[in-house]
Amino acid sequence: MAFISNGTTILDAGAFSVSLGGLEFISEATASGSSSIEFTSGIDSTYDIYQFEFINMHPSTDSDFQFNFSTDSGSNYNVTKTSTWFNAYHNEAGTDTNLGYRSAEDLAQSTGFQNLTESLDSDNDQHYSGTLTLFNPSSTTYVKHWISVGVEPFSVSNYVNNNYNAGYGNTTSAINAIKFQMSSGNIDAGTIKMYGIKGS
Repeated sequence: MAFISNGTTILDAGAFSVSLGGLEFISEATASGSSSIEFTSGIDSTYDIYQFEFINMHPSTDSDFQFNFSTDSGSNYNVTKTSTWFNAYHNEAGTDTNLGYRSAEDLAQSTGFQNLTESLDSDNDQHYSGTLTLFNPSSTTYVKHWISVGVEPFSVSNYVNNNYNAGYGNTTSAINAIKFQMSSGNIDAGTIKMYGIKGS
């Protein structure tokens, strides 16, 4: 089950079967002026991999879309994380392209929120879409790896950013909740879908 702080729409799917290794829909949440979106149930040992799909995440003010993990069902979002972050970008004028590391977006043994965007603009036509894949969150032996990829229009001079982020939650406790928010202001609009993938 998902819930939204100051939000509107919640939908859970009934169980249905697909072939082993396929995406199985678990739940989704749609924001509307929401301070955050939290998934506090459904992340357990049922699946080896959890994938979150971000569809048109739009901030109420220029901000960054970010996440954090919990090991206590959402009472605290403060898992220690180490991460890496890079992107490819290109501007509308076709005069500037690059592929580069973004040291300001990575974390080094930090309990803070991890950014998935870099200066996400609040203009009406701009938003972030992408995926976050979390591997084996219920393990009590290993750290918890994630990989994320997404696209956003960068607010400076009309650039498109193709963002790549990966890291690990440095805990052997099971991760059982995740919170998404903007670094400032609300999530004005957008939908997050959570899927599970069973291992072979």
